[in-house]
Amino acid sequence: MSARYITTTLPYVNADPHIGFALEVVQADVLARMWRAAGDDVFFSMGTDEHGQKVFEAAQKERKEPQAYVNHAVVEFQKLKEELDLTNDAFIRTTSSAHIAAAQEMWRCCAEKGDIYKKAYTGLYCVGCEAFKTEKDIVDRKCPLHPDTELKEISEENYFFKFSKYQGQLLSYLEQPGVIVPEWRRAEAIIFVKNGLEDFSVSREKSRLSWGIPVPDDDSQIMYVWFDALTNYISTLGWPDDGHGNFKKFWEEGTTLQVAGKDQVRFQSLMWQAMLMSADIKNTDSIFYHGFITSGGQKMSKSLGNVISPYELVKKYGTDATRYLLLRHINPTEDSDLTLEAIHEHYTAHLTNGLGNLVARVMKLAEQYLPQPIEEPNIEGTYPPEISHYIWEFHFNEAMDFIWEYIQRGDQNITEREPFKVIKKDQQKGVQMIYEFVQELYLIAHFLIPFMPMTSETIKKAVLENKKPENLFPRLDKIAS
Repeated sequence: MSARYITTTLPYVNADPHIGFALEVVQADVLARMWRAAGDDVFFSMGTDEHGQKVFEAAQKERKEPQAYVNHAVVEFQKLKEELDLTNDAFIRTTSSAHIAAAQEMWRCCAEKGDIYKKAYTGLYCVGCEAFKTEKDIVDRKCPLHPDTELKEISEENYFFKFSKYQGQLLSYLEQPGVIVPEWRRAEAIIFVKNGLEDFSVSREKSRLSWGIPVPDDDSQIMYVWFDALTNYISTLGWPDDGHGNFKKFWEEGTTLQVAGKDQVRFQSLMWQAMLMSADIKNTDSIFYHGFITSGGQKMSKSLGNVISPYELVKKYGTDATRYLLLRHINPTEDSDLTLEAIHEHYTAHLTNGLGNLVARVMKLAEQYLPQPIEEPNIEGTYPPEISHYIWEFHFNEAMDFIWEYIQRGDQNITEREPFKVIKKDQQKGVQMIYEFVQELYLIAHFLIPFMPMTSETIKKAVLENKKPENLFPRLDKIAS
């Protein structure tokens, strides 16, 4: 049995969860479920980033103290566990006392290595990224990721991390196949490092921004939110004290995987890895980067009114239908466009008329003609090599396509072989045929476990009770655009 650790990024709590983050946590959940099914010991973590300027400004806008604001806002992210049927083992908050202590210890480790120093600095700061931008990072004096946000010129004395010191070590790390998936993101990271690394600021003057973790031994400064937040990947395991042994088991001796959006390469695969090198901690084994979800060809934004809420989808279509949409109709690594109209078409065509219809057809025949339920197959924890291969390669959509080929073939077989007619002419032959269809349906339900767990359970229960269930995916009106 192997120890495996998987974590998502930490979203800021200045806005409600969006469908892009829902994609990330569902992808991570599928991987965690597959590893557990294979007999591995898994630690799956997610959480929230609750410090920084964006959060502070959101709290001010609502006229709340920052801590009161984040305590209220975090609930919307904690709800994802139930709403999306996630199996995470931990939910880390960067305002927790344990995380604050870990972030300060990370600072001390890097400082003792001689990698943190203080200097005066003037630079352009993007509030959206919570980061200073160099000339090579900006286009027409704007941040490409937040073109509607004015860059602020800030002059102050901050602590800096010796990022440039780790250029050679980072290149050696990045040269290892598999440390970044997909491969072209690894190539991007290598080019970024080869172009030269600049030391980055790891603190802010408390007089300008008071909401954050205090810098050890300097009350005039707070930690840069990224230095603080990145430490969550080990603080959630109990580092540095490691009272329960999770850090040793899952990070030091286990296999580690981080899941993140494509805009995170610099932070996750470069800055965080350099921090780990400085603190003499093992680097992350692999980081998987997914693409963005656009809507109507545009990036989702409140001002455009094209934001799709995962909670809205769950309320309308259900948890498993939402998981299905994210896993099958979103490209795992490229940007994908998703509209409310497309969502409804996918739901109707592939769930209502596809899986739901097949279950209804097979179980109606079984309930009417089978004298007893089939015996439960002994296939726990086993999956076709195709599904396993697709998941280990992060091709979630292709794994779903493979399952839907079974569904389509099952529907086609019923139509072509007509068991409802055969049984009237030859009962024994007809009953045997229906048994085969039910066994095939149970197999499909088994394949669906990591992807649509509640649907899988419902179908298995129906098969083993030999009873047609309620419509799994009833016909629905479209969500108003």
